[in-house]
Amino acid sequence: MQSDRTRWWWRAVAAPVAGALPALAFPAPALWWWAYVALVPWMLLLRTAPSARRAALEGWLGGLGLILAVHHWLLPSLHVFLLPLAALLGLLWIPWALLVRRLLGGVPPPGRAAAALVLVPAGWLLPELARSWQGLGGPWGLLGASQWQVPAALRVASVGGVWLVSLLVVAVNCAVVMLVAVRPARAPALAGLTGCAVLTAAVWWWAPQPEVSGGLRVAVVQPGLVAGPQSVEQRFAVGERLTRELAGQRPDLVVWGESSVGADLAARPDLARRLAALSAEVSAPLLVNVDARRSDRPGIYKSSVLVGPQGPTGDRYDKMRLVPFGEYIPARAALGWVTSVGKAAGEDRHRGEAPVLMTLPGDGRGRIGPLVCFESAFPDMSRHLVREGADLLVAQSATSTFQNSWAPAQHASLAALRAAENGRPMVHATLTGTSAVYGPAGERLAAPLAASASTAAVYDVPLAHGTTLYTRFGDWPVAAALAALAGYGAYRWAGAAGAAGAARRLRKPAPAPSARSARTARGWPARPGR
Repeated sequence: MQSDRTRWWWRAVAAPVAGALPALAFPAPALWWWAYVALVPWMLLLRTAPSARRAALEGWLGGLGLILAVHHWLLPSLHVFLLPLAALLGLLWIPWALLVRRLLGGVPPPGRAAAALVLVPAGWLLPELARSWQGLGGPWGLLGASQWQVPAALRVASVGGVWLVSLLVVAVNCAVVMLVAVRPARAPALAGLTGCAVLTAAVWWWAPQPEVSGGLRVAVVQPGLVAGPQSVEQRFAVGERLTRELAGQRPDLVVWGESSVGADLAARPDLARRLAALSAEVSAPLLVNVDARRSDRPGIYKSSVLVGPQGPTGDRYDKMRLVPFGEYIPARAALGWVTSVGKAAGEDRHRGEAPVLMTLPGDGRGRIGPLVCFESAFPDMSRHLVREGADLLVAQSATSTFQNSWAPAQHASLAALRAAENGRPMVHATLTGTSAVYGPAGERLAAPLAASASTAAVYDVPLAHGTTLYTRFGDWPVAAALAALAGYGAYRWAGAAGAAGAARRLRKPAPAPSARSARTARGWPARPGR
């Protein structure tokens, strides 16, 4: 009895630790190769769970550990509220845990092992898809995103987005589990690893890639950490000074970070005139970001605004997907108390209504698709902009709240995935770093700007034309994964229904033989006693 209790507690502690291990594959550790074995300890635990109930518990605890690990930098903002949030999101991994136990538990026959190589990765996409909803925090820390610096993985992303990369990474983990712990399944495991390698090679050689044609000189202005009661005005002044240093470098576009302007330009014509003068001085339009109460409608908006030598051009994008708790409080009437224990939004920001494309002045060779902050984490938003004709994706961000944490580097890495998925370059410009620029294949064009840097840098950004398979067909790996799981569910249901029907037939008593009346030689019924 004591041994069973000790084992129970040992597994309960091991589950969240095992679930947290994939976080090491993301920046800042950036051990990208670790992702291909990071799930193995968790899966080994789940496959040996003594019951489905136990597997569900360890799936929940592992999911809790994963969410805490990839979002630990939120602690200064959410404090203790991060724990119940992680506990809620951890529930999403229960179906996957049950699937792992069902398909890999015991000694699976070759057929079940082969099915696991498809269904276990498909099951992993369920929690990734569910938590990608903006109300649950968005798609931060998707397993496939850990491969942002691997050229072969970026090429796979151009075919099926970050979802296809996640599927391949989990499939490799599943095969490693079978090689380590399931001897009869080693042949399917080796076949699965070979299949992943062949698929990656096929994508590398034959997947269509956009063709580079022309380019833009894009300047990123990063003012660095500015604090104090006058930080908004001081940040504007620093951005102004750094932008002037670009005179003579002939940029086609100058990008400032998120919340770089703290007042609505229509209400502050003096700021608009200063920005227009800067644009004229460097001979390039400025893409700034206004975080302020609008003068033409109620509420605070975060907006990308294009400013030329004559002032704002009229091109404006209002941020559509807001950060839960950071920019609005979900169900504020019930959860508004979190503002007293963390750095949650004191007032909700308002959402924009639609994506916007901005055209640079001149020959029209540069159409900008702006995104704000963690909108760069959503694959569908950048895909929509490219389908509408964007030549360059630009994300304006501010991660100064999470300075010296893993968050800035993780955020910057997402731009590589968005660039590779759609075959368009992407600029990730921040107030305090990490700022980075990626080419149309997701390749980094230069070293990123460090979080401590206060500088302006100019990048020669290659433009590309053509369409990737992901841009054309979208999230087809998600649809394929859901179809595989639905097929498996239907198969299981049919099998269960057939077994139940057979059991009922076995339990049903055989019909009694009909009692036919005995007849005499004359054919009349015999009377009892005669």
